[in-house]
Amino acid sequence: MNVALFFARKMQGQKQNKSTVSERIINIATVAVAIGIAAILIAIATSEGLQREIQKKTSVFNGHILVTPFENNESQVSLLPFEDTPALRSQIKEEKNVDRIHSIVLKAGMLKTKNDFEGFLLKGVSDDFDWSSLSSFLTQGTFPKLEKESVTNEILISETMADRLGIRLGQKVDAYFQNESGEGLPNRRRFTVVGIYFSGFPDIDQNLIYGDLRQVQRLNRWSSNQIGGYELFVNDFQDLDPTANRIYERLPSELNCSSISERFSGIFQWIALFDFNVLIILIVMLLVGIINMATALLVLILERSRMIGLLKALGADNTLVQKIFLYNGTVIMSKGLFWGNLIGLGFYFSQQYWGWIQLDPETYFVNQAPVYISWFQVFFINLFFLGISSLFLWIPSKIILRISPSRVLRYR
Repeated sequence: MNVALFFARKMQGQKQNKSTVSERIINIATVAVAIGIAAILIAIATSEGLQREIQKKTSVFNGHILVTPFENNESQVSLLPFEDTPALRSQIKEEKNVDRIHSIVLKAGMLKTKNDFEGFLLKGVSDDFDWSSLSSFLTQGTFPKLEKESVTNEILISETMADRLGIRLGQKVDAYFQNESGEGLPNRRRFTVVGIYFSGFPDIDQNLIYGDLRQVQRLNRWSSNQIGGYELFVNDFQDLDPTANRIYERLPSELNCSSISERFSGIFQWIALFDFNVLIILIVMLLVGIINMATALLVLILERSRMIGLLKALGADNTLVQKIFLYNGTVIMSKGLFWGNLIGLGFYFSQQYWGWIQLDPETYFVNQAPVYISWFQVFFINLFFLGISSLFLWIPSKIILRISPSRVLRYR
């Protein structure tokens, strides 16, 4: 029989001291623990959700890894072509972390309607492009149908660009591209808008259009097997940079390989700060919880000093008495954790299903605050909070060593 646990349960079951000072202090400590664990869960959920959403959007529209020729070109436009060969693709696919690969060509142009015009970046993709990766961003229409037999004039544009130019689904628009010779009239193409997307990324929504890769090849006067680059997607994002380095070592000397974290270093450095902010919140909330629990336990010990003296007089050692109050502290903390988890997970599920917290996409790249948290993280945070707090509760329990039975039992 666990004697310490038996006495702790008896103390919890007593009702004659519900109006004492210790009860109010215990209630304050319970609320502090609840607020602390709720704040930690909310911070982790929003931070992880925002990181994943920004990472997903950046990757879907740009690929995890980009393979292009070495060129002195600060823009995204494809200037130098290279041969798209089965041997080169097989060489890249030897890397186990590579999930899929597709070829691209990028070319700048200008869309013109009757009343307005807008610059854009046409991303030409081939029939091996996985349109399903963009399905969550499609707001109207369908994706361009790319076939091996014929070149299509269908394009996918952003909602932002469609609103600016007053373009409707199914409308035909004229696009103008600079002549390769740099002289004479620009090249003109007439495209049909079959789909409209919205990413939430201003840099993407204001510029990017998807179309047939062969259209860009014809505009650049390239052969059918010349492309501007490969976009690669990996299975394990945590192994992204080492994967990019391994692929680079396999490539011919004229080709370069860069990861998305390298190309968009500013964005990834910014979202990496979220982890630091969560760490600060975790430390602050943990300290608040520990201080409040220590105070509650200290008041509880002082209020029960006669009981402690009586137990010592009956032969109980200091360790046994300490365990009794530590069990009580753990029970009080568990109540706080229960309500804190209820609040934190309530926020998580309500935001996930209803999205009641809205954000400015110009600043955060999303319309509403995304949330994500795993059950492992919830379990680990609760266990960590409970373990660290219980460990530090040994400090105020040391006051039991100073309580003398002869003093506290002197008067009734």
